[in-house]
Amino acid sequence: MPLDARLWGKAAGLGKDARGAERVHPLICHLLDTAAVAELVWDELLTVHQRGMVVEALQVSPGQARVLAAFWAGLHDVGKISVPFQLHPNGPKSADGKLQAQELCGEPGYGFGGAGASKDGQSHEAAAHWWLAGAFRESGYPASSRRPQSRLSHAVAQLLGGHGGRFHPVVYDKDLRCPLARHPGMGAGSWEEQRRLHFAEVRRVVGAASVPQGRMTPQAAVVLTGLVTLSDWLASIEEEIVPRLPDEGWAGTPEDLDAYWQIARTAARILVQRADLLGTGFARPPEPAQGVGETGLGESMARQVPDLVAHHGPGLVVVTAPPSADRTEAILRAAAVLGHAANARGLFYALPTGSAADSHMAHVHAFAGQALTGSRRSLLLHSSSRLKPAEAAEQWARANATEGVSAEPGEEWTLAANSWLNSHHRALLAALGTGTVDELLQAVLPVKFNAMRLFALSGKVVVVDEAHARGAWGQKLMLRFLEWAAVLRIPVVLAATAADKSVDAMLAAYRRGAGGGQEPVTQPRRSPGWSFVDARSGVGHLPQQPARTTPARTLDIWVVDGSPYGEIQAALASMASAGNRRAVVYRATPAEAIRTFHQLTQDQPSFEVILVHEQMRNKDRWQRLAACRNAFAPDGGVAATSVLVTTPMLQHVRGLHFDLVISGPAPLADLLARAVQSMSDRPRLVVLRADSVSTGDDAALIRRTDLLLGSGRTMVLPEELPLLLDGVYADDLVDRLGEAGAGELQQLDNQHTVRERTAGGTAGWLAVPGPRELDGDLGLLSRDHPGLEPGLLSAVLGEDLVHVVCLYPWVNKQRQTVYLLEDGVLERKLEQHGSNRKPNPGQLVPYLIPVPRRLFEGVEGDANAAWRGMAALQNVLRLNLTRDDGEWVHTSLTHRFCMSELGLKIDRLT
Repeated sequence: MPLDARLWGKAAGLGKDARGAERVHPLICHLLDTAAVAELVWDELLTVHQRGMVVEALQVSPGQARVLAAFWAGLHDVGKISVPFQLHPNGPKSADGKLQAQELCGEPGYGFGGAGASKDGQSHEAAAHWWLAGAFRESGYPASSRRPQSRLSHAVAQLLGGHGGRFHPVVYDKDLRCPLARHPGMGAGSWEEQRRLHFAEVRRVVGAASVPQGRMTPQAAVVLTGLVTLSDWLASIEEEIVPRLPDEGWAGTPEDLDAYWQIARTAARILVQRADLLGTGFARPPEPAQGVGETGLGESMARQVPDLVAHHGPGLVVVTAPPSADRTEAILRAAAVLGHAANARGLFYALPTGSAADSHMAHVHAFAGQALTGSRRSLLLHSSSRLKPAEAAEQWARANATEGVSAEPGEEWTLAANSWLNSHHRALLAALGTGTVDELLQAVLPVKFNAMRLFALSGKVVVVDEAHARGAWGQKLMLRFLEWAAVLRIPVVLAATAADKSVDAMLAAYRRGAGGGQEPVTQPRRSPGWSFVDARSGVGHLPQQPARTTPARTLDIWVVDGSPYGEIQAALASMASAGNRRAVVYRATPAEAIRTFHQLTQDQPSFEVILVHEQMRNKDRWQRLAACRNAFAPDGGVAATSVLVTTPMLQHVRGLHFDLVISGPAPLADLLARAVQSMSDRPRLVVLRADSVSTGDDAALIRRTDLLLGSGRTMVLPEELPLLLDGVYADDLVDRLGEAGAGELQQLDNQHTVRERTAGGTAGWLAVPGPRELDGDLGLLSRDHPGLEPGLLSAVLGEDLVHVVCLYPWVNKQRQTVYLLEDGVLERKLEQHGSNRKPNPGQLVPYLIPVPRRLFEGVEGDANAAWRGMAALQNVLRLNLTRDDGEWVHTSLTHRFCMSELGLKIDRLT
């Protein structure tokens, strides 16, 4: 029986032929396309470490490993040779509207085995896993009937079945003996013969004659899963498939396949080049200056990190010091050394919040200009940085270009918006990424394409700034990520404000993943300090610590009890009378920030007051942050007293410097994160004891912070910082209180303990197993948890966001009501296309307001069915505004929304 070229692999987006029938790409061609791309991915994109992990696991030569990787990638869609896929109702149709594959029904060899075959719910990915497990065993790959997951035949099949983003459960021998009993859709007769023919022809064309005898390791599985998935994605780009569609009548003979293989190989290089994935690396770092001793943190690391890496290879660098430009420079310099030693192909810089990522992007770009070679596609990665999926990207780029608005902080993101990489699951592949820690943590959660995230990071250096700033959820997941990072030999640089037990736990997790000993390790408690763990052995190294040559600064913390606004006025007046001119006021919510802004502009007309908060339109927030970088730069000159009114969203933002910081109650770590933004010789923090607290702040930590600070205190930075942070958790705080106060604090402590243990326990339960716990079963990376609710992942990763767009009504000349994106600006009319009036997603991006979903409980919005049916707008809530007493408002059954140039104010109706 010859290979049947009628079996289709791709159809969507390929257009129609002259007779009106939908064009199809034969399955065998798509398999060879993917194999050809896999060769290029192996040669051009995998690092030396990534290839080495595969070679070591398979126990073959590098050349044989390359061919096997291409062969396996070419088999990923063999499960499409099945009844449900070929006869899917949405499959390619002829000019008369009938399924093209329907002609198979009349041929005896393609028996369908009854109605159960066409209704079999098995996906083509799962079908590939089931069938290939037996096919590889027949080909001589190591197999086991008792523990199939422990042998290569099943491991490769499970890996290929996971190319759709989720791995499937282990297939045991009893099911392999008669797979049709469980899944009649796989089909017998010609279906089985065609699967074998496609298997054999891909193997022949690629030249994969060798039979590996090794075992699949977790790290090799991650690399091969990434290689296969990426190759499939690239080979599936519709506009690139059209030029290589075979001519009508193409039969798929061995000669045809050999000729097509050369076409596929030529196309593969073009595909990889156009995807902006080639050519990035780390330059050789400059030699440290001769005669430089261990003075400050930067000098100490510059002198010793290269020697440690030269002797032990790349690994983990942990830096503990207060946030500063010097610390950022030191950790980036370490990243450059690690990246060059590991032959890494890029860098991902992770921060606690999207606002912090926005503020860091320009700094990361400046670093990349010196440290990286080749092209550098760069993306900004966090929940508010772009619409998902990428169907909105081109329109976003066009909207930003025509408006002169670029995404924070520079033009690079706008230029990259139309990139193939700008997609939820592909973005981490970009050579340079600046984003949130969530992007890392999702790699160790059972979410779709988590293994692809691990693969993308395995070729990079990862920098985690403020690694301890995510609470119990983030801490637990960070430990699991660091285990995987060590196994994958990912160079990592961690930065934290001060050394504590959480930092020690991170060191231990990386050592555990690298196979290090069980003896406890601790981060130096002095500040600044740093340490190193090599990824080859897991051994910790304590370098000579930097001398304390940085001039000590005394931080004055004043705790005041009066009315919040009165105390704000008094503090600002005192600052201005002392000749200082720059202050920041942190308020708990956007509504309070707006109120304070109004009060200050009325009461202090000589002050330059700037407002920035999270509930502003994207473009307004970007522009105001850009203005802040000018007004509050270290060397920025201000003609008048300038005051920034904001919310906790900016506490991790770098590059903003103030003479005075004013804040409401918060946990000590957050207060200190805000206090270090005060860059005067004697920085000053004023805490408003009577102010409200931010949603989500821990009541026990706020109360303990209040007790520790009392009416105020001074501390020497950075030496006393670790001691003060440890003091928040000290048991003797209770001793200072009377019986009633002690009882109240104990109750808050108990609630804190329960929350922390619950969060840590749930995160541990939800996280994927560590690499040494997989026991060969990749399905554990995608396991479903009983009781896993949709909101739980959002609770782990931070608040779930909804994006709001406010629209202003306008009556046109035809007396029809149309909606504008800006009040009275006709040029900003909401664009809608097609007979079903679908909105233009990209046009909305500058006008979106990211808001916690919890604030919109019970709010339906005004979107129509066409709006709600677009994937890019699933998390975009439309509010049609009306004029009410001079304000633009939208009122629902539960909330009143008021929109102005100062942002969105939300009031819950009683």
